[in-house]
Amino acid sequence: MGISLGRMDVSAAVIATFPYSMHRRKKGVASAMKVIQSVTAALILSLTFCAATMAQESKPKLVVLITNTRIFDGENEKLADGMSVLVEGNKISQIAKSIPAPAGATVIDTNGKVLMPGLSDMHWHVMFNAPAMPVLLTADIGYLTLLAAQSAHDDLMRGFTTVRDVGGNSFAVKRAIDEGLIPGPRIYPSGPMISQSSGHSDNRPRNEPGHETYLEKNHMLAVADGVPEVMTAVRRNLRMGATQIKLAAGGGVSSDYDPLDVTEYTFEELKAAVDVARTWNTYVAVHVNTDAAVRQAIAAGVISIEHGFLMEEGTLKLMADKGVWFSMQPLLNDEDAIYFPPGSANEAKWIEVTDGTDKVIKLAKKYGVKTAFGTDVLFDPALGKKHGKLLAKLKRWYTPYEALKMATYDNAQLVKLCGPRDPYPGEIGVVKEGALADLLLVDGNPLENLDLVADPDKNFVLIMKDGVIYKNTIN
Repeated sequence: MGISLGRMDVSAAVIATFPYSMHRRKKGVASAMKVIQSVTAALILSLTFCAATMAQESKPKLVVLITNTRIFDGENEKLADGMSVLVEGNKISQIAKSIPAPAGATVIDTNGKVLMPGLSDMHWHVMFNAPAMPVLLTADIGYLTLLAAQSAHDDLMRGFTTVRDVGGNSFAVKRAIDEGLIPGPRIYPSGPMISQSSGHSDNRPRNEPGHETYLEKNHMLAVADGVPEVMTAVRRNLRMGATQIKLAAGGGVSSDYDPLDVTEYTFEELKAAVDVARTWNTYVAVHVNTDAAVRQAIAAGVISIEHGFLMEEGTLKLMADKGVWFSMQPLLNDEDAIYFPPGSANEAKWIEVTDGTDKVIKLAKKYGVKTAFGTDVLFDPALGKKHGKLLAKLKRWYTPYEALKMATYDNAQLVKLCGPRDPYPGEIGVVKEGALADLLLVDGNPLENLDLVADPDKNFVLIMKDGVIYKNTIN
C-alpha cells in the first residue's frame, strides 16, 4: 500500500517512475541512479509537503475578543452600544453584550470606539493605480507587479479589505496576498479588460498593423474582434482565474482612439461575452458612458454598468426595473481630478464625463438603482493615497450611513454575484456572527462624520482582515 505522506503516497511515487526505469534498464547503473534520484526527490517533496501540512493543521486558531465597542454592522443605521465581538480564526463567532475571554485570547478594550466592516472598492485597478502612464507603458511587468504589491499593502492600511479589480493582470499579487506572502485586500480579479480594436484597451500606435503590445502579451489588456475572438478572450480570462469579466462597451477618457460617443462592440459580440460568462456562472461588467451604449449592454445581459456618467433618466429607470447595478465613482473635475495634458482630447473627454457625475448619481438615487462605490484611480500614486477621501466625497449626495453602507454591505452584494467563482466563500461587508472577520475600529463616529474615513492613519486604530490584525494602535 505504501506509506501515506500528506496527500502523496510513496508507492505512487515509485510506480510513477517504473515505466521510465523499465525503459532505461539497459542503460546500466547510470539510469538506475537516475531512477533512485527521482524517487528520492519525490520522497523529499512528499515529506516536505507533509511537514508543511501538519504544521498548518496544528497551527493554533487566532482568537481575538473586542470589548466595550459600538457596532455599525454595515446594514443598520443605528449603532449597537456596549457590545463585544469574538473572532476565532478568520470568522466572527459571537457578538453579545458580554463574552468571557477564552484562554489565550487577545483582548482589546475599545473604550466605546466604533467597530465597522472593512471597506471595499468595486472599481479598483490593482496594477494601474500606482504607476504613472509613462512608467506603465515602458516598465517591465516584474517592476509593475512590485509597485502593485506595495500599493495593495498601502490600500489595506487605509481600511480597504476587499477590492474588485476591473482590468489588469493582478493574479500574481492576489496569489501572494492569499498565501500570506504580502499583506493586501482580497482581490476579485477580472483579468485584462477586453475591448475591440480602436477601443478602450487598444494602445497600439495608430498607424501600425495589428499586433500584440507588451501590455497585451503580459495580460494587462486584451483586444478581440468578432464573436469567436471575444468568446476566446473571455474564456482565457476565466482560465486565468477571473471572478467576473470586464469589457469596454463604449468610448473612454484615457484611451486615444475612441471618442465618448462611440458604442463599442456590436450586440452580438457583447451577448457572446455574457453567454460565455454565464456558462461559468458569473457575470459581465462593462466600461461605458453613453446612454445608447448602456442600453445595448443591458439588452445583451450585462448586469454591472461601470461609470455611465452620460446616461439619461429613462435608462436609469430601466436599470432599476431590471436590477442592473450602477457601479459608480465620485469623479469630479476638482482638486483630485485625474491628470490629462491641458488642451488634450483626453482632458476634454474627462470634463464631459465629470460634468455628468452629479446628474446621474441624483437620478440613480431617485429611482433606487442598485449602486456600488468605486474609485477608478489610474496612473496616479498620489491619488491612490486619497482613497478614503474619495469615499468621503459621497457626502455630496449621500448621508454618512448611506455612503458607508454602500462601501461595505452593498458592495458585497455586487462582488458576490460571481457565485461559484468566488475565491473567498463567506459573508463580507457586515459585522455579524459567521461573517468573515474584516473589521475597522474608528476613533470617532463615522455615521456622524464621514470625513473620518479620509484620514485612516489617524482615525482607524485597528485594522483586521480575515481575522488577522494588521494595525492596532489602541493597546
